[in-house]
Amino acid sequence: MTSPEAPHDTVLVLDFGAQYAQLIARRVRECHVYSEVVPYDVDPAEVRRRGAKALILSGGPGSVYERDAPALNAHLLRLGIPVLGLCYGQQAMAQALGGRVEPTGVREYGRTRLDASPAGSLLFRELPAEQVVWMSHGDTVSAAPPGARVTAWTEATPVAGFEDPARGMYGVQFHPEVAHTPRGLDLLKNFLYQGAGCRPNWTSISIIEEQEAAVRDQVGDAQVLCALSGGVDSSVAALLVHRAVGDRLTCVFVDTGLLRHGEAEQVEETFRRDFEINLVHVKAADRFLATIKSHHNVGGLPDDMDLELVEPLRLLFKDEVRRVGTELGLPEDVVQRQPFPGPGLAVRIIGEVTSERLATLRAADRIVIEEIRRAGLDRELWQYFAVLPAVRTVGVMGDGRTYAYPIVVRAVTSGDAMTADFARPPWEVLERIATRVVGEVPGVNRVAYDVTSKPPGTIEWE
Repeated sequence: MTSPEAPHDTVLVLDFGAQYAQLIARRVRECHVYSEVVPYDVDPAEVRRRGAKALILSGGPGSVYERDAPALNAHLLRLGIPVLGLCYGQQAMAQALGGRVEPTGVREYGRTRLDASPAGSLLFRELPAEQVVWMSHGDTVSAAPPGARVTAWTEATPVAGFEDPARGMYGVQFHPEVAHTPRGLDLLKNFLYQGAGCRPNWTSISIIEEQEAAVRDQVGDAQVLCALSGGVDSSVAALLVHRAVGDRLTCVFVDTGLLRHGEAEQVEETFRRDFEINLVHVKAADRFLATIKSHHNVGGLPDDMDLELVEPLRLLFKDEVRRVGTELGLPEDVVQRQPFPGPGLAVRIIGEVTSERLATLRAADRIVIEEIRRAGLDRELWQYFAVLPAVRTVGVMGDGRTYAYPIVVRAVTSGDAMTADFARPPWEVLERIATRVVGEVPGVNRVAYDVTSKPPGTIEWE
């Protein structure tokens, strides 16, 4: 009797300390193959238990010759599954297989011209013989492992790519996972589909089906309580669980009084009216306003909680959560909602949080959001919002001086919030925002724009 086929194939990314390890897994998932990051010293038995279809060895900052450098467990190369080494991962693999790695004294950083031999190559199949790739290395594989064929090289790197299809061993010195390697995703697809035989079936529909089944198995006949904030993650999680258990789900939405304009009403409309989910709306603005200080008031689950945690989105990236939300029928303005800190607008008031300042900030923030969306810039930006420093600035309105709040507009571009660049919207958009804020929001007489990137600053002001 044969065991049932797993619903999706799994590719494990071994993290050798690379800043791009999560990005590698993300790119694999973009190829519709499930992927997770695991430590470089993962036990081979765990790899077998997980039923991994292939391994990808990430880059890393070290040298394979350093005493404390992360070492590749050679037993991982004998599991009979394909392995792709990237940058440091290629060097560690080459060394373990009998190749030669040397510090040649020539370092390659940034965009680099690569020559490849697509004929007979699996990785470079149907790719250009000349292409641009992203390099970041000092050591170099100077001799491929016995039995492997060199399939790519650069002026400074004699073995920028090697392949041993008989053993399923592949390596490249560059980073196919970054956008600066234009054909990198095609190379990954060649490895995943041709080299490892992975099925491209990790899709929004398959995620929903798998998680529904997992929730039913975990919950059984029990009741489920969902802490619903109205953000993307909790909204998608609520709909997923509701599909699995129906009316046994109760969502509790706590209105802290710190939300953006219209958000509490939207939660009511979306979940109670559109999806007919049991919703308890707790209006607790007075309680939160008396206790909130900053976004550093981070809570958490109590140690003695007599509940079992259900986390249907635990392994998903944000873009995957959004796609699942779209598939589940969530309104687009909920699915595309920008990240919002737990304590809400309180984070964006620099000083004491009062109901008056919240009202001022909420009104200004609504204008920022409206104008950014009107200009069609919302999909290009990671976050865009208003900040209220609790200081008074002098201004002139009519025939008299004013002493009122300034509003700072913050808009950034980012891929993962680890780093961010200040956005550069057209001056006309900023002008409309400033004119409307000063003209429509009482108590404001000045608008500034934050031109600080992260680092050195942070996205939020507190």
